[in-house]
Order: sequence, then structure tokens, then C-alpha cells
Amino acid sequence: MLLNFNVYAQKNTSLWYTKPAEKWTDALPIGNGRLGAMIFGGVDNDHIQFNEETLWTGKPRNYNKKGASAYLPQIRKLLSAGRQKEAEDLAQKEFMGLQSETGDRAKWVREMQSEKRIKGDPSLPNFDDSKWKTLQVPSYEGWELVGLANVDGAVWFRTTFMVPASWLGKNLVLDLNRIRDQDFTYINGALVGNTDNLEPRKYIIPAEHIKAGTNSIAILVLNYFDKGGIAGFKDTKRHIGIFPEGSNVENGVSLVKQWKYKIQDENPPEVPQYQASYQPFGDLNLTFKHGKNQITNYKRSLDLTTAIAKTTYSASGITYYRSYFASEPSQAVVIHLTASKTKSITVDAALSSIHQKSQVKTLSKNSIALHITVKNGALNGESWLKVETKNGSIKILNNKVSIVGANEVTFYLTAATNFVNTNNVSGNPNLINYSRQLGLKSNSYEIVKQKHIQEYQSYFNTLSVNFGSSVNDKLPTDLRLEQFSTSIDPSFAGLYMQYGRYLLISSSRPGTQPANLQGIWNDLLTPPWGSKYTTNINMEMNYWPSEILNLSRLNEPLFKKTESLSLAGKETANEYYNAKGWVLHHNTDIWDGTAPINASNHGIWVTGGGWLSQHLWEHYLFTQDKKFLKAEAYPLMKGAAIFFNDFLVKDEKTGWLISTPSNSPENGGLVAGPTMDHQIIRTLFKNCIEASKVLGEDEEFSKMLAQKVAQIAPNQIGKFGQLQEWLEDKDDTTNKHRHVSHLWGVFPGDDITWEKDKKMMEAARQSLLYRGDDATGWSLAWKINFWARFKDGDHAMKLIKLLLKPAQNGAGSYLNLFDAHPPFQIDGNFGGAAGIAEMIMQSHQGYIEILPALPVELPFGDIKGFCARGGFIVDLIWDKGKLIALNIKSTVGGACRIKYKDKLTSINTKAGETYSFNGDLRLL
Repeated sequence: MLLNFNVYAQKNTSLWYTKPAEKWTDALPIGNGRLGAMIFGGVDNDHIQFNEETLWTGKPRNYNKKGASAYLPQIRKLLSAGRQKEAEDLAQKEFMGLQSETGDRAKWVREMQSEKRIKGDPSLPNFDDSKWKTLQVPSYEGWELVGLANVDGAVWFRTTFMVPASWLGKNLVLDLNRIRDQDFTYINGALVGNTDNLEPRKYIIPAEHIKAGTNSIAILVLNYFDKGGIAGFKDTKRHIGIFPEGSNVENGVSLVKQWKYKIQDENPPEVPQYQASYQPFGDLNLTFKHGKNQITNYKRSLDLTTAIAKTTYSASGITYYRSYFASEPSQAVVIHLTASKTKSITVDAALSSIHQKSQVKTLSKNSIALHITVKNGALNGESWLKVETKNGSIKILNNKVSIVGANEVTFYLTAATNFVNTNNVSGNPNLINYSRQLGLKSNSYEIVKQKHIQEYQSYFNTLSVNFGSSVNDKLPTDLRLEQFSTSIDPSFAGLYMQYGRYLLISSSRPGTQPANLQGIWNDLLTPPWGSKYTTNINMEMNYWPSEILNLSRLNEPLFKKTESLSLAGKETANEYYNAKGWVLHHNTDIWDGTAPINASNHGIWVTGGGWLSQHLWEHYLFTQDKKFLKAEAYPLMKGAAIFFNDFLVKDEKTGWLISTPSNSPENGGLVAGPTMDHQIIRTLFKNCIEASKVLGEDEEFSKMLAQKVAQIAPNQIGKFGQLQEWLEDKDDTTNKHRHVSHLWGVFPGDDITWEKDKKMMEAARQSLLYRGDDATGWSLAWKINFWARFKDGDHAMKLIKLLLKPAQNGAGSYLNLFDAHPPFQIDGNFGGAAGIAEMIMQSHQGYIEILPALPVELPFGDIKGFCARGGFIVDLIWDKGKLIALNIKSTVGGACRIKYKDKLTSINTKAGETYSFNGDLRLL
């Protein structure tokens, strides 16, 4: 007997707003896995910022330092002796990966000091700066956020200050705090300070350089990479300023104000980088002619069921409609304009890019192209914009498309780069664009739209969710977000879970690169953390929803990336650890860097390959796909296990096998024996042993791993009743660090479960209580999953409310529901979506557990399409907190164990058959 599920229609599947986006994190994202775009929905000017997934800085190169393994014994010896600082210093000098090329900084600084590319001497008090622009100083988070977006280079700043007669004859103090990165500071033409680091600037100004009345300050700021400018204090109440020596800035003159500025040069020498950064591609701006008519009935929205964004509004009795989507079948971003009155659409379309090396050209009477080249890199790209209209006229003037009096307008935007793979940049973006635009030529807009929806829904429609209704359902998304933490709005949690699925579909399709730190969306040349792949949790968190939320096919980019990393990681394993197999440290990029990066106190972390291997095994557990296990997963898992077999060493004090050197991600520095490593390695070995049994091969290797498993340092309970984070019992219960790495064995791993070791599970829970609830966005998402595994749904819901609160210079969510680390990182969206699912169903303990951590605020639910380990698809309905009905479909057959509260039942299933149960788990 099959139960009728989804009696209630899926609700709240759109984000919508009553005003255009004011900033990037207000805009709505669309994507087809390869192309991404952010839709602002402006009335007079509609900004569409777009990306192509393979546009990165850098180039193919070797990231590995030859012969680094020679220093491994000494580093291990220092750590064993408790000499951490010496070990870190040695590792920083001899054990980090190779950086990219370095430009001639000294030469460039000399050129800037010689006033190259600028007339006159801006340091002099009588210099004419009347035509210079103004900028707010300080720029606490970089001048990029106050008017100099994506600028690196040399910028002059000028202002004046008044000196009272009582200050004459005294030395003054100029307190500028931080300047990014170097400065030459002049008072009345005299150089008073020069610093080339981020240390605070407090310059003493000799009395003879000061005069009564107006005095001038001129600062040449040299910014080499990332944030630039006079940065001020993090505590914005502490002003930069000038005051008499022996006094303080409160008794002086504040310099927090608008300064005059002039960009001298935007080509600083190349800065060495350990890894590359994901890049924005370009901008499409649509300028509409509405005159001065009043705009009414404005709405912009994103429909998660169709992956189509829309903007609608009325002006002078005419209603205008815009639709936007990123088509995977057509490999294009499509924008369609219509109006309620014929001949009403008049619009200009212009392409541009923030890349310095960019140009727009005309291709034909109805198409233009944008060509860009990444600075100091190997990659270039081209984007084509083609327009089709019904009625109206099209002209191209100054490489801008002008359309007058059309009934309908459709834009087709394609983009490509010369990236082929990590070792090949010989691609032809011009030819790729030609091919894709040619393919679009044979289809009407309606057919392109229909194919887009059909392909997208093949993923999205595999799962539906309904958590009921609330009074907030009818509110715009920004107001729902504002009120969620203080109201009961269960369907908003359902919307967030489906939004996470939408974002993964949009940023990770088969055949694409995996979703990076920002999915596929980025508008900055120097994005946060390079918008790359941080593998000590963030890259993996992106794919936590993939299996349970019925998006298994979207793992393909992650698995292909893992395969590619395994090839690069073989050389790293050999050069750094004299080991076979493959290794991955805590970050990678499009070029597959696998060596340690950044700093030795956090960059030497060896278990990235082990964590990625867990995703391979989980995919097998969920799908029971033995062909995948044999051909793809097990060879990669085995390669990672071979590395750890060579890498583990016996601890002299305990006799256990330990991981050294490594760290507990980004917390506590370089150490021997972090708990997280041992959980990952132990789990990997056990998974390899189980895979060996399933496949009937590698018996000797399996036996060897089993011997090693018994010797790996176990989880330990410390003096505070906590799960120890390190080999030694040295946890600080006041430490609120965002990483909770030693709980990896609780989630996403299964090294610690209620079934295996209740006391260890309680110790893990105690550790999480000590770590606290407050955290950055992705850390909140991780903690939601922990509390779900601890079966405390109300605590998990508390963290969901922290994750879904307006981000105001802290964690939470931006108006478009992007996760705030801050700034934006997409992993929190994915981790949060997975966490909501974990509250409703878990399957990691050998059975499918229904409603293991249901919070009071989700009393009703109707879900169809959850996936469970063992190859099962689960539909369920609950009401008033109690299970009403359950359907389980078996995709491959076999035994199925089901648990609900204190009831546990087992059935033998046949492939393709569906089994229905009532709320007491009685088979119907």
C-alpha cells in the first residue's frame, strides 16, 4: 500500500524583494555550474555581474619545494620535545610550498618616489589638488569599499589641518595607525615617516616642520595586493589624528574626514602567492529610458523551482517584465525583456570589466564582445553578447548596443576562457563562444527557456519540502530574515534548505569545476581567501547536502577534482614526507596546488585527502554503486591510505601511531597528534577495509590497515570531561575558536556515535558546550549538524536562527541569504541546509533514524525525496511533532533497518519497490 504524500503543496520556494539590490550581497544569484551571474534588478540601470568558473589568477607551475622531506625528522623531533616555536620557524623556512614569481618591488618604489606618471610634486604644501577626487579616510576595510574598488598600486592622499599657536615649538605626533601596505608621509613637504608593513604608524613631527594655521599632509600609499589605503583602527571610535607629544588624539585634531586623492599607478610589482585566486569576469549594464515617470509595483524575485529570476515594475501605465536565467543546455545567461504595451522597450546594453586589460569590440550588427586578460597570469577570456528583438531598431554605437521601441528583447550572454586543464591553457574562447552562439541561433527564446527548466528540474524536483505556514510567509525575504530570530516561521527554514540545494545545482553541475568558497559568484579581483578551495572543512562542507538532499549527481565535479588532486598530491607526498600515495594540505586552487601554504602554524595539515576520500565512500554508501567504488572511489581512497600508512609514526611517550607534523585546523599551531587527524585516518582505513570486502580484493592490504587501525591514537576524554582536541590534555575551556575540528568524528564522520561509545559522545557534546554557540557563518552551520547528531533539535534550531539573522558586520545572512563568514562564504548555506536535514533524518549508525532531533518549532512536515545510506529514498509526514506516515523506496534491494524513537524494525527489500509504514513503524 502506497501512501499519498505531499498532500500539502510545497510552499515558499522563492526569494523576493520590493526594491532593487543596493550592493552585491543584495543581488540574486543564477548559475549553470559554469557561468554565474548576480542580478541587481535596478530600474533605470540593471547591473548583471557575471563569472566564468575557469577564470583564475596564476598559471601551471610546480608548487612543491624539492627536498623538503630532509627537514621532516628535525621538525618531528622538535615537536616531540615540546619546542613548538622552533619547529614552526624551521617549517616556515624549509617546509612550505613554493610561491609564484616576485616582481621588482624596489625598482617600482623608486619610480613612484620619482613622481613617475604624475605631474608636479604632491608632497609640497602649495601643490594644486583642486581637480583631485575625494575619498573617506580611514577606509577601515580597505579603500576598495569606499570608492577604489579593485585598485592596487600607488595612490596619493592629501589634506590639511589647523595648528593653534599653543602648539608651536612642540613636537607633534601623527597617528595614522595601519596603512596597507607602505607609505611615504610628508608634512608641509618634509618626509616624516616611511613604513613597509602593517604595524601602526605613529610618526613624530619635529617642531620646526610645523607652522601656525594651515598645514599640509601628503601621503603616498603603496598597496601591492588585496586591501589598500589608510586603514585606521578596528575600533572606529579611536580616530587617526595629530596632537602634541605627550598628549593624545582626543586632545588633538581628528583626521577622519574626506581627503583628496589621485591614483598615480595601478601596476605594482607582482606579489608572490602560494596559490591562485578566482576572478570576476565582467559586467553587463542595461540602461533603460523611463524618463521621470514614477515607478510603482516594483518586485524582484528568484523562483527556486525554475531557477528564473524576475524583475517587474510599472511606469506611466506600462508594466515591464524582465526574466533572467543561466541555461546549462545552451551554456548562456539569458535575459528576456517584455512590456504590457508594444514598442515600449528602449534600452542600451554595455559590457565592461574591472580587469585592467579588457576591451570591448563590435562583432556584428546585433552583437558585441568583451575580451579580458588576467593580470600577471596565464588566462584570458572572451564574452559575447547577442541581442534579438521583436520590432524596434538595433544600433551599435561605440561598442554599445542601443535598442529603441521594441516589443521584446532577448540577450544571450556567453563566456569562455583558454583554460583546458591544470597543465593546458591552449583553449580558444573565441571559438567556444562562436559555437555556443551558433547553437542558440537555431532555437527560439521559448525553447531555450523550456530546455533550461527541464534540465534544472531534473535536479531540483528530486526533493520537496513543506514545513507548513506562518504569518510571515507573505513578507518579502529581507523582512522575513529580519524577523526570523524572534518569530515562529518554520517554512523559512524549508526555504533555506531548498535555497542551499538551488545554490549547489547552480554552482556544481557534472562536467564543471567544483563549487569554490563562493560557489561560482565573485565580484572582486582579490576576493576573500582567494575564493578558492579550503580543504580543512570549507570545500567539503559545500557538498554535505549532496547525498541526503538527493543531489548525488552533483558530486561529480568534486570527485573529478579529487582525482586530479591525487595526481598532484603524489609529488607532494614524495617531496615533503618521502611517502608513497597522495596528500593534500589545507588549500587548493584551479591549478591543483597540494603543498603547504601560508604559515607553518596552520598550513601544514595533512588530512585533506583523507577527508575528500570520505565523500567518495559516502557516495558509495548512499548509492551502493559498486562500479563507482571499484573504478573511481577505492583507487583514490587506497592512495590516500597508502600515504598515511607511510606517514604515521610511533609516539615515544604513548606507543600509539600519531600524525606529525600537523595541526588542529587553524587552532593551536603546529603539533604532533591532533585528534581530528586520527579520526580521519582511522575512518579512512576502516572504509578501505570495508571497500576491500565489498570488492573482494586487496586482502593483504586490508589486513595491514586493520593492524594499523588498532594502533592509531584513540579519542580521549580530558580532565574537564571534554573530548581532547590534542594528544595531550591541554584544552582551554574558554577557547571559542570557530573550528571545532576534534568533533569531526561526530559529524561529518562516524568515528564517534551513540551506538559505538555513549561516553565519548557525551564528551564531544561537552566540548561543544565549552566552545559555545556564537561563531562565524560556516561554523554555525557545522554546529547545527553537531547538535542534530547529539539529538538536541531545539539547540540546533537556536543556531539556525543565529545563521538566519541579518549580517551586520558579523555572522548571519545577507539580504540574498548568502552566508556571512563574514564576508560572504557559501559553505554556511550548504552546511545549514545539511543540518536541517540531519535534524529530520539520519542514517550513519546502520539504520535510518526518523526525526532524531526534531525541534519544537518544526511541529509539521511533509518531505519527499530524502536519501539514506543503503540506497533508500525516504518520504515522511509528521504532525504535532509525531510521525504520521513513512514511505521507503529501495533502489538496489537488501536489508533496511528503521528507527523512530524507541522503535526499531527491519525489512528485506527488493530493488525498485516502495514500502509504507504508519507512525508506529507498522508495515502497511
